[in-house]
Amino acid sequence: MDGILIIDKPAGLTSHDVVARVRRILKTRRVGHTGTLDPFATGVMVILAGQATRLAQFLDKDEKEYEALVRFGFETDTGDVTGSPKSKVQGPKSLSLEDVRAVLGDFRGEIEQTPPMYSAKKIDGKKLYELARKGETVVRKPVRVNISNLEAGNGNPNDGNSGLSAGTAGTLACKAGSSGLTDPVVDQLATEQNANAHQAGGTGVNSFTGEGACVTGDTVTLRVTCSAGTYIRTLAEDIARRAGTLAHLEELRRIRAGRFTIAQSLTLEQLAELPEPASALIPMEQAVAHLPGLELTDERIAKTRNGLSTRVRDANFVDGEAVKMADSGGRLVAVGRYDAEENIVQPKVVLV
Repeated sequence: MDGILIIDKPAGLTSHDVVARVRRILKTRRVGHTGTLDPFATGVMVILAGQATRLAQFLDKDEKEYEALVRFGFETDTGDVTGSPKSKVQGPKSLSLEDVRAVLGDFRGEIEQTPPMYSAKKIDGKKLYELARKGETVVRKPVRVNISNLEAGNGNPNDGNSGLSAGTAGTLACKAGSSGLTDPVVDQLATEQNANAHQAGGTGVNSFTGEGACVTGDTVTLRVTCSAGTYIRTLAEDIARRAGTLAHLEELRRIRAGRFTIAQSLTLEQLAELPEPASALIPMEQAVAHLPGLELTDERIAKTRNGLSTRVRDANFVDGEAVKMADSGGRLVAVGRYDAEENIVQPKVVLV
């Protein structure tokens, strides 16, 4: 049982919880994932099963794409809706969508971010969130990340394609002229829209055009394409500060991780209901489809499985880069590293 699953993680579960459930459904212990999502976040989790777990190192640096609902007015200690307000003093809420869009250019491209205290980043062997829960704060060095695309817009609840339920609720509240606080009726409408979006394969926020629109119910939606390791909570806070206010994340949805999208995903319930859950596995070759390839002869396949290198001619590989090594039918045998000086590919991960 080797392959890849794209799971649409629900809010309220940790990434570890998702892995544990997939293990039970597939009835195998050999299951892992390629990138953590916070418990309150939803969306794409790339799950690896069987021998595919050995390929995680080639996926965890993949570009990610997110949709986020940002609520203006105050920051929280966690940077998201699960935390407590940092202060009773609220930032100004009178923003137009154009006010937000006007500052986005400062955050496109390569930028520096300071990792939040509520994160899994380790300093001196300790996870920051463990220190934060004890009330401790430590100095964190900024890290460089790349934001290749950044847009702001309002979700449209009328097209059945909104993946951010609170964004729908906020839009309804804005149309009613309210403060953006939801009520049970709005919450129910939002939930229904979110369910419809997943059934239709919708990816979420889709209205990122138009001028002079209001910031919906004190919220705005962001669509972000970024390098691995980007903190969307920090990005939202920094954007708000640049616009002269404060903010935190109310919802976060990952809609793409590398080549894998939300349209390919299954919920845990959908996976469990399949007569043969293993039938949902994507071939593990897809995990390394982005790597340059080397086709092996039958003779070299046996030697590769024994860890022996293969000499290549007229190689277009870059020294040190990962190379997928496959048979004539495209079946993955190993992933190796190219040595330009010796002009060989040395297998590093052999899939027996």
